[in-house]
This record gives sequence, C-alpha cells and structure tokens, in this order.
Amino acid sequence: MFNSVLIANRGEIACRVIRSARQMGIRSIAVYSDADRDAMHVALADEAVYLGGAPASESYLDMDKILAAAKQTGAEAIHPGYGFLSENAEFCRRCDSSGVIFIGPPVGAIEAMGSKSAAKSIMSEAGVPLLPGYHGDSQDPALLKNAAADIGYPVLLKASAGGGGKGMRIVWSESEFDEALAGAKREASKSFGDDKMLVEKYLTGPRHVEVQVFCDSLGNGVHLFERDCSLQRRHQKVIEEAPAPGMTEALRDAMGNAAVQAAKAINYCGAGTVEFLLADNGEFYFMEMNTRLQVEHPVTEIITKQDLVAWQFRVASGLPLPQSQHELRIHGHAFEARIYAEDTDNQFLPQTGTLNYLSVPEENAHVRIDTGVRAGDTISVHYDPMIAKLIVWDTDRASALRRLQNALAQFHISGVTTNRRFLQQLAANTAFAEEDFDTGFIDKHLDSIRAQASKARAAQRHQHLALAALMVLANQRTVALDNHTASPWLAADGWRTNAPAKQHLRLQVGDEVMDINATRLLDQPALTLDVEIEGKVYRVCGSCIAEARGGVVQADVDGLRLRFPYARQLNARQGASYCLFTGDTDFAFAQYSPDFTQQGDKQGELTAPMNGTIVALLVEPGVQVKKGAPLLIMEAMKMEHSITAPADGAVEAFHFNAGELVEGGAELLRFEPHIA
Repeated sequence: MFNSVLIANRGEIACRVIRSARQMGIRSIAVYSDADRDAMHVALADEAVYLGGAPASESYLDMDKILAAAKQTGAEAIHPGYGFLSENAEFCRRCDSSGVIFIGPPVGAIEAMGSKSAAKSIMSEAGVPLLPGYHGDSQDPALLKNAAADIGYPVLLKASAGGGGKGMRIVWSESEFDEALAGAKREASKSFGDDKMLVEKYLTGPRHVEVQVFCDSLGNGVHLFERDCSLQRRHQKVIEEAPAPGMTEALRDAMGNAAVQAAKAINYCGAGTVEFLLADNGEFYFMEMNTRLQVEHPVTEIITKQDLVAWQFRVASGLPLPQSQHELRIHGHAFEARIYAEDTDNQFLPQTGTLNYLSVPEENAHVRIDTGVRAGDTISVHYDPMIAKLIVWDTDRASALRRLQNALAQFHISGVTTNRRFLQQLAANTAFAEEDFDTGFIDKHLDSIRAQASKARAAQRHQHLALAALMVLANQRTVALDNHTASPWLAADGWRTNAPAKQHLRLQVGDEVMDINATRLLDQPALTLDVEIEGKVYRVCGSCIAEARGGVVQADVDGLRLRFPYARQLNARQGASYCLFTGDTDFAFAQYSPDFTQQGDKQGELTAPMNGTIVALLVEPGVQVKKGAPLLIMEAMKMEHSITAPADGAVEAFHFNAGELVEGGAELLRFEPHIA
C-alpha cells in the first residue's frame, strides 16, 4: 500500500477522498487554484500545493502542474476524483511514465470507453445489448442527419467524448436537427475539446439504471448492485437511489453480469459504472461506461456497507478485491439528493455567490452529508455549482424517502438560490413515492410542482410576513440594547409617551415592496405586536434568539405556535436581510432600501442571468424576430444558455461581442418590441 496520495480535484470529492485516506493512515495532499485558497479540501488535507489561476485550464486541468506537485510532495499516487482529468487517458499515461500510481483504470480501458462510438462497437462484440444508432467516424452533417432519419425520430445527439449531460440534445423532428447539432458540437468542443457526435434512438419513458463494477489487477471482477438515476434535468442526475425500485433478482443478475462482462471486455481495473437504459418491458440497453468513481457512489456504499474509495486504494496497490460476488449483500435502501446553487424557476440556471449561512442536518446512522463548502465560502462561476450531497438510509424505500424529506427540511442555506426546496417537492411527490417514474419525470411534473409550491407560498405569505415584522423589530431592540440605548428617548422601537408604540416597516420580498404597520403592546411581558398586513391584523407574540449569522424565532401568530431558524446578514448599503427557514419553504426578505431594486427591469433591457461568456450573437440588429427567437448564446459552468426575444421585435444593439466575459445582471442588449 502506498503512503501518500495527491488528490487532483477540489470540493466535495476531494474532501471525500481525504477522509478515506486519513482512516487508512495515508498522507493526503490537496491542490488548489486562486479561487480555492481557503477551500475546505485545502484545510482538511495534510499538505496543499498551489496550482494557478481560477480557470480549470490554468489549474485542475494542467497536467504539468499537477505532476510537478506530486513530485514536489513525494506523492506516490494520484486520485483524480471525478470530472477534470479523471477520464483523461493522456494524464493516466503520464502518471505511469512518471512513476506515480494513477488510482483508476489502465490507459487502454480509458481509451476504449473514452469514445462513446468506439465503446458501442466493443460492447456489441462483447454481446452487451445496444440501442440502434450511428457510431461511425464520419461527421458530415448530412450523413448524421440521414442517419437520424433512418433511425427514426426522436433521436439523441451525444458527444462521443462526453459526459454529465454536456454536448447532448434530444431532437424530436428533422426541422430541429441542424440547430441541435450545432449547439451540441459547440458545447462538446468547450467541455471536452472534441466535437465528434454519435446519433442513437431516443427511448421515451425509460429508466436510467446503472451498475457499480469493480475489478482488480488479478482478473477478479464483481458488481456492487445497481442504482436508479432516473430523476434528471438537462440529462444531469438530481436524486439517485439504491437499489433500483421494482428490480427482480433475475433482472439484477442479468444487468450485473452484463456490466461485469463489459468491464472485462476492456481489461478493466478499479471502480467503474456501466449505465443502462431500462425499458418498461424489462429490456435494457448499454449507454456508456464511466471509468471513474461516480458522484452517486455513496448510495452504493451505504447499502453494501463498503468504502469504495478504500477499495480503490487497495486495487491500485495491486491487492485483490476485498470481497467476492457471493459475499456482497444489499442492506436496506438509500437516496442521494444533489444540492446545487441553481434557480429551478429559471431553467435550472447555475447561480453564483457567497454562502452567507449554511446549516446541515446532524449526521448519524441514517444521514450522511458529503460537502466541500462551509458558511462564508463562494460558489464560483469557474466550477460545478454543487453545494452538498445529502445521503439517507433506512431499512426500506418508504422509510428512507421519509428520511430524505425530513433531512431536506433541515438543510438551511442563504446567500445563493438553491434547488433544496425543489428536491423536497420531488421527494414528497406521490408518483415518485409509488415508483411511477422514468427519465422524463421532472419534465412531466415540473409545472404541477411549481404550481403547488406557489400555492403553498401564497397560503403562508401573511404568516411569514407577520414573523418578519417580529424579527426585524426584535433585532432592532437587540441592537439598541447592545449600543446601550436602553433609554426610551434613544431606542428605535417606536416607543412614545402616552401613545401606542407604532412603527411602519417596508420589506423587500423578491421584486415586491410590502408596507406593514406594527403596533407594540407595552403591557405584555414578551414582545407582542399587532401587525397589519394588507388590511388584516395579526397578533404576534414571541422572541428571537440571536446566534452567529442568524438565530431562532419563537412566536405565537393568532394562536398558532411556531419555531423556525433564520439567517441574518448585515449590508452597509442595503441594511439587514433575512431568510426564514420554515421547513416547507425559505422565506427571504430585507428591510427596504432604494438600492435594493432589481437590475434589468427597465423596458427593453435583457440582462445576463449569471456570470459567463458570450458564445454567439444569433441575429443582426434591426432584423425583426418573433417572440421566443434565440438572440444570443451564453456559456456558464460549461453549459450553454439561450437568451430569447421577450416579444416580437428587433435587437437595437448588442453590448458585448462573442468571446467576451459578462457579469450576472449586466445588460446584454437593447430590444425594441414591435408595436402593431
């Protein structure tokens, strides 16, 4: 066994690898970029080496710098994590030539599976079932279009070197093909440096079921059962679970054996995942093999009671697999929810910003948190916007699903928009609980989920505003006392002689400014208010227990006893802002300031939804377009996003050129609607 390992990655997976290394007595060495100087993985590691600039090309993708760091620190092995260089055959080759153990499969296996088209050919020869498709070398657009017509629409365009949903488009008809191909090629080129595409039949209504495989250098191979990853958006997984619901022993054996067969066909060694599409008739088809550890590996670890990173270390050292196939067992059921900084109400666009407040559920035998960030850390435009992975376990699926719902309600984040509440809604969805789902589940249920969320927010709106008034006034009193302004002549709590203590509050809630009147009842032992909201008065009695960056509000609102945690942030320009965590929703508000107005709300302005790069300008200024027509394409976090026309009209002027960087909120163009 080697004594030291360099983790050529960052964030959550780097922290995950460091934990297993520490348990095995292996010295861990982190690497970091300018953006990650104070990151969690740097603090956890025994040593850390600076690589370079924030862009991955200047740091985590720079092979020379990573190998130099390994040499400098005496690292005997390199763990690539997932993403970045984890499936890069050239990096594996250079590790070998440098005398450093690459914790992953051999070069030949990476090359065999690195091209999806080549992988299909190998799997066909190995007898693994495949979907109909074109996997050839020619990339003539006319040939690809003809292949799609021969296969029959809908088809899936997929980057041959791709993964993670990048460089992928579903094409429903011939009229969409050209635009979809161009977009997929652009995205593939940016993400993988290779725009080669394959075309295959797109199954409607399949499930995405993958099998964890492990092989050693002695010729042994096993599978550690399956995971269901059908809940996806933009072809990226959202909630995964193991084992797959409704899986029969016969089907499990068939898929598991096919996965091991696929691994042995390429002389595999290490951890890998073979992904299948599972049709409702029980037929399954090979999609791809990921030659690395998967993001969702914790659900397999929990149900098998194995440490897959420890397995990787053993196998990379030349040792045999820790267990044989007949020794492996499934114990209970596990879910993993990926908590991202993204706006689920705006096309799941990635978000950036600072995590002003982060509080997670307590870890125990049923709950595990894998994360690479802490309160105060920044979600950067340069990397994946994952905040954490929440993993839960119980003896059966229904119990584990309840654990997931409860744990998500205890995940409190402010400072960036996240998908936490959306995950909670998915976990509570009746169809999902009843195992009625496929890869189109989120698209199918998205409108109803959003409608339910909107209805719930509306029903609780006045209750939350009443609590907001109590929180603002309670914190004003705390600040006054901290500043020794106990005198009623100096306090800012609305006190006046021989008259009720009245205050007028203006609160910013999203785009809306709310006017609230609060009257303090001075003859009560606790802080008691009559809060008038849109003509209705609520009696609120309670207190706020202040903590660092937040606190807990305990209150009675018209006889209903409530207790919720909250986050609080002070901003010199905008005053105090709050986020109330009610379990059902996150209610964000701030004391109103004219500076708090939203950017980009002027007539005719279209603004950048996030930091990113302009990829292409799609129309000429002055040319009339229809509502919904794409105007320009932005790229952020390796994904493309189209900015479309808000109405019939024309672009008056673009404010940026292709290739230029833009900040979130920047005005991208001036649009003139057509007046009939």
